[in-house]
Amino acid sequence: MSQRPRTSHPLKHPDQRVGVFIDVQNMYYSAKNLFGAKVNFGNIVKEATAGRKLIRAIAYVVSTEGKEEQPFFDALYNLGIETKDKPLQIFYGGEKKADWDVGIAVDAIRLSPSLDAIVLVSGDGDYVPLFEYLRNQGKQVEMVAFGETASSRLIDAADDFINLSQEKDKFLIRVSRRPVVPKKNTTPLV
Repeated sequence: MSQRPRTSHPLKHPDQRVGVFIDVQNMYYSAKNLFGAKVNFGNIVKEATAGRKLIRAIAYVVSTEGKEEQPFFDALYNLGIETKDKPLQIFYGGEKKADWDVGIAVDAIRLSPSLDAIVLVSGDGDYVPLFEYLRNQGKQVEMVAFGETASSRLIDAADDFINLSQEKDKFLIRVSRRPVVPKKNTTPLV
């Protein structure tokens, strides 16, 4: 699929009602593994909306027992992004599972009558049947992901693809590590 300029995309117009569905785990691990960075979800929603009417932006997140991620959830809320969370499942033997694929698909279908464009922020190829269904319902389907980890089948099924890797400074938050400065010896010399 050819990359079209986003500023003058013929399928996007200001009267469209848009829903943005964010697979946080998919984006988090892609950014971490590819670039050692975090994702700027506020800029992603702004880019995905592209001046259109945002009806809902939902981030699908996983919570742990300790709730260490609560400041992150609060930050999403302050950006106008609704969060839906489910607890991390830990199975006997230590295997962990945290998957929102079905929940995202159900919400996209459930909300689609109120939307003209559905934007999925994920590169997971498991969403191809969702895109095919929504397109058959007359909806515009778009995806936002890092090109290196995005399914080519999902890109082909989308009406538009925004490759976050093309504007890393806009969509990534670099994790700055402060250098460790040794403390000065404050013991008086005798």
